[in-house]
Amino acid sequence: MYDETDALTYGDEESDFYYHRIRRTRPFERTNHYHRTYEIYYLVSGERLYFIKEETHHVAAGSLVFIDKQQVHKSSMKDSHAHERVVINFSDAFLGMERLPHYEELFRVFRDGSRVFRLSPYEQAGVLALLNRMGAEIAGRQPGFETGLRLLLAELLLLASRLPEPGGEAGQATAHPLHSKIADVVRHLNARYSDNVTLPELAARFYMSPSHLSRTFKAVTGFTLVGYLNLIRIREAQALLRETNRKIIDIAAACGFESVTHFERTFKKTARLTPMQYRKLHDPSHG
Repeated sequence: MYDETDALTYGDEESDFYYHRIRRTRPFERTNHYHRTYEIYYLVSGERLYFIKEETHHVAAGSLVFIDKQQVHKSSMKDSHAHERVVINFSDAFLGMERLPHYEELFRVFRDGSRVFRLSPYEQAGVLALLNRMGAEIAGRQPGFETGLRLLLAELLLLASRLPEPGGEAGQATAHPLHSKIADVVRHLNARYSDNVTLPELAARFYMSPSHLSRTFKAVTGFTLVGYLNLIRIREAQALLRETNRKIIDIAAACGFESVTHFERTFKKTARLTPMQYRKLHDPSHG
């Protein structure tokens, strides 16, 4: 049993490989809602709501979730906080993608941003066996254990690549009409994050009262409206800092911030670095 005081962890969410298995019974908040790595999430027990990209999925025990790099995601309580899950994050570099045979086929589970599979008992047993072997490698730390982790991860991806495409309840977002409306709100925010978005304007556009929209958005996605909007603005700002030489004041304006001060404060809260520190960290000339 991997409870809150006895979780099995290796690496961290920003490293090339991260493994975390835990059983939770209390509320918690994971702060890293998008990252440069792929994510695999397996729910051992319990039920969760999982917001990924634009939609919310009902994830039951025995479900296997794949999330592509840089996709916004967040899990939240369904009916109870109690659940046990395994999270794996890994980079292309960890697997050595340039040397991995049939790379594209192994990574088809990340196509379109995410996949949610509800596994049969036989498939669950196979996945759990691989995850348990990963856990044993981490706990034992025998010579070559990282090679063992790479091999087991490749085997897990191979197993997943052979699963039938998710269909029916497992592969679809929740069908509640309010969930569909919030998905439309999310798509609007994703497209218009650079605008001056206000709650009254947004509520009027989607024929909801401001208070009802705020409550429903939080219940469906796990994010507050302002929190989600800031998150996607900072994600875009990070891309501009990495990939362009634009001035920070111009990046702030392009991402919807009305002042550099607000941008820098929000950026540091999200990324735990200032924009200038983030740019230097990702500048190859400073390597």
